[in-house]
Amino acid sequence: MSLTTLHVITRLTLGGAAENTVATMVALDAAGYPGPLAVGVAESDAGSVDDARRRGVRLLDVPALGREVGARDLTALVHLWRLMRARRPAIVHTHTSKAGFVGRLAARLAGVPAIIHQPHGHIFYGYYGAGRTAFYVALERLAARWTDRLVTLTERGTDEHLARGIGRRAQYRAVPSGVPTSQLRARAPARAGARARLGLAGDAFVVAGLGRFVPVKGFDLLVAALPALAAAVPSARVVLVGDGPERTALEAQATGLGVRERLLVTGATSDVAVGLAAADALAAPSRNEGMGRALVEAMALGLPVVGTEVGGIPAVVADGETGRLVPPGDAAALAAALIELGRDAALRAKLGAAAAARAEAFSTDVAHAAMRAIYDELAREKGLGCPQGGYK
Repeated sequence: MSLTTLHVITRLTLGGAAENTVATMVALDAAGYPGPLAVGVAESDAGSVDDARRRGVRLLDVPALGREVGARDLTALVHLWRLMRARRPAIVHTHTSKAGFVGRLAARLAGVPAIIHQPHGHIFYGYYGAGRTAFYVALERLAARWTDRLVTLTERGTDEHLARGIGRRAQYRAVPSGVPTSQLRARAPARAGARARLGLAGDAFVVAGLGRFVPVKGFDLLVAALPALAAAVPSARVVLVGDGPERTALEAQATGLGVRERLLVTGATSDVAVGLAAADALAAPSRNEGMGRALVEAMALGLPVVGTEVGGIPAVVADGETGRLVPPGDAAALAAALIELGRDAALRAKLGAAAAARAEAFSTDVAHAAMRAIYDELAREKGLGCPQGGYK
């Protein structure tokens, strides 16, 4: 027996939210909770759409589902409501803020028995001004009333939601964005080979930054820290793995600071292992971060992480044990932490070994077991029947 589901996400793009959603759906299908993904295909990245389909995820296009708030949201709401009335899923599982509100409202109106929302982070700071943020928080408070389970990436994420009056603690469960740590290590090239592919010297101190080039990721702070880092550690290089609307601005910033030759931008890639394997440390200078899959990916390969004290990062990086935590928005503090690592290979090795061990707490095995437990618990609670394999 299987219990049918319907997942809803605004769009599929390169990044943690989309990857986490697709991987979770594949695992839940195998556990007896199959179902398609309703998504705005037009606003999605073509490669991410193809990847989801290749992995067996059936996509239902909701053309009006877009990132920006507007009149199209009503059209998306009606489309989702009709889908739910026609398909009669036992569980609707929404992902990210926009799809989370519209999808949960549609599920409530359609009489869906069980509703799960997984924000994959939040927009409480680092994104918008005070007025717009307050509006979105008010929507989250309202939608929490229609929700059986709220799934955050870390316990810190739960606390940040509760501090803003969103839901009750009993509704929350924390499930990490699972990283396939074993597979990542298996496909990662040797350090020398990775550096050769990227044109990096074998004796360079290489700092990686991994993610979408948008303001909230704070890569402008990493570029701002590069002159001080280079002055203290002459071999220093920064490799930015990814792409995004800030790319040109970041390259121009490096040029203006006189460190353009020390900055390598790889462009978008579905295989981050090469950039990480070539690095000595990862910098995560985010202004907001739900958890940071990039942190776990780097840690799994034995890299110490210098991250900011925001969102779920302190739940991943143990300061002084697996890396360093610095205040958000502080390029000087970021540079100082990277300089310390650049000058001390033994410290890098010590922190990196601890990081590799800690990464296993955020593996796909851990994440998928935790999500399966939430589904089983909710199925029992709602009297929805027993999925294949029985309740665990």
